[in-house]
Amino acid sequence: MSDRKQPPPGRSLSGMTPILGLAGKDILSTVRTLLRQPLRQPSHSLRHAAQLGQALKEVVTGRSPLQPDSDDRRFTDLTWHDNPLYQRSLQAYLAWRNELQAWIAGSDLPAEDISRGQFLIEQLTQALAPSNSPANPAALKRAFETGGRSLLDGLANLARDLSENGGMPRQVDPSAFTVGEDVAASEGAVVFRNEVLELIQYRPLTEQVHGRPLLVVPPQINKFYVFDLCPKKSVLRFCLQAQQQTFTLSWRNPTKAQRQWGLSTYLEALKQAVDAVLAITGSADLNMLGACSGGITCAALVGHYAALQQPKVHSLTLLVSVLDATLDNQLALFIDDHTLQAAKRHSYQAGVLEGRDIAKVFAWMRPNDLIWNYWVNNYLLGNAPPAFDILFWNNDTTRLPAALHGDLIDLFQHNPLTRPGALEVCGTPVDLRQVRCDVYSVAGSADHITPWPACYRSAHLFGGQVQFVLSNSGHIQSILNPPGNPKARFQTSTEQHDDPANWREHAGMHADSWWLHWQRWLAERAGALKHAPTLLGSQDHPASEPAPGRYVHQR
Repeated sequence: MSDRKQPPPGRSLSGMTPILGLAGKDILSTVRTLLRQPLRQPSHSLRHAAQLGQALKEVVTGRSPLQPDSDDRRFTDLTWHDNPLYQRSLQAYLAWRNELQAWIAGSDLPAEDISRGQFLIEQLTQALAPSNSPANPAALKRAFETGGRSLLDGLANLARDLSENGGMPRQVDPSAFTVGEDVAASEGAVVFRNEVLELIQYRPLTEQVHGRPLLVVPPQINKFYVFDLCPKKSVLRFCLQAQQQTFTLSWRNPTKAQRQWGLSTYLEALKQAVDAVLAITGSADLNMLGACSGGITCAALVGHYAALQQPKVHSLTLLVSVLDATLDNQLALFIDDHTLQAAKRHSYQAGVLEGRDIAKVFAWMRPNDLIWNYWVNNYLLGNAPPAFDILFWNNDTTRLPAALHGDLIDLFQHNPLTRPGALEVCGTPVDLRQVRCDVYSVAGSADHITPWPACYRSAHLFGGQVQFVLSNSGHIQSILNPPGNPKARFQTSTEQHDDPANWREHAGMHADSWWLHWQRWLAERAGALKHAPTLLGSQDHPASEPAPGRYVHQR
């Protein structure tokens, strides 16, 4: 087997791939390349066919050492290992999958074509895994136990998803939670509203609070209550218990009527919210937390403030936020300038980019976890989708206005945040090196959406002190990482390295959640303690309707 070729270094698009667009013709072009490859390299293909034949011979004779990865949940049923027929079908599948990947990795194709081929082969082999077939032993056992009822339930689930969910398996029961009761239930009130956002202030949970408030800026792609799920996982509740005066934004769900809302529109609305927080609390500045696309918005805002010499943000926390789009991910290999322009035209014609379309691309980036897992549960086992608050939030999607979608595409096509003055917002150029506030940046080592090396490079675009933290988790799990998880780990270091891999090699490992580490960091920057306010809002910004407000309920 030849060593796997790596894509050449250089600029490509990472992190925000699901909002950038994919062209079907580019994927079909890769399919044609794969189908032609046996004719282009017949001896190479015959050699791998012979190796596959030898591997299958070992499977049939019971001498194959092939086993699934220890963390592969598809084959945990003991039948896959104890029953000779099932064991051989599993090993034959592994042999075929491994040889296909070895065949394309050792081909003479250009490195980018190899990476595209590896991605599509992985999609194919995951779809055709024996665990996805009706012969799945867990499905057969379930059918026997229920007298065939599970088969009927599975067909009913499939018919419902074909008609109501675009053919995608439901990940969660949409009636399992009620916003404002089961999730987004922390006590607070809307204290400011404009046409773009609502500002929510939360009632303190302690007798004293820090003088400098915290403003949480969620991504525009989903509802804000990823920060306020059940009490144990609620970031907002954790902040309140840590004596932080806590505010959050709830973005309005735009329609075609708001197609012209761009990044500057969101920044102007955010600036009004910042001024409202400062007026309510009497503080001269505030601490800010932004996640994913909310982190991009925060970075542009602090760059705008730096240009105006307005130090309204004392510290900035970034969660899984990519500002420097110079690293690769798999789907980015299918994106070029033509694809990006087509994506912009599509959203401008529609007025918005639908959240459900973004969610589909996210799902296909992790099909085993986000598609085939639910295929087995819903259709083969005939179970109802689970009642899980994270998945409920994840499926409560929002739209992106066409102008903001176009601005995000431009950000990741031209990468202006890495160059002083290359981006202009609200009439000022942005130079992140002129941003002197301290930055706390969190990334996930298993994040498939915003790769951690891109987050690392992004954090070091600022001119202030940077604390980078790498959590041993994925995209959402990096945010929802409450203390007490025995599997939670994170890495930190006081040293800065140009190469993210070198930083990781020298960084120290810590047990438990990064939340506790961040709590101490934030407390040092939150000002002196004072008596907690007994009333929410102020005379100029009175509390109106209770949290979670009005915008979160918009569909």
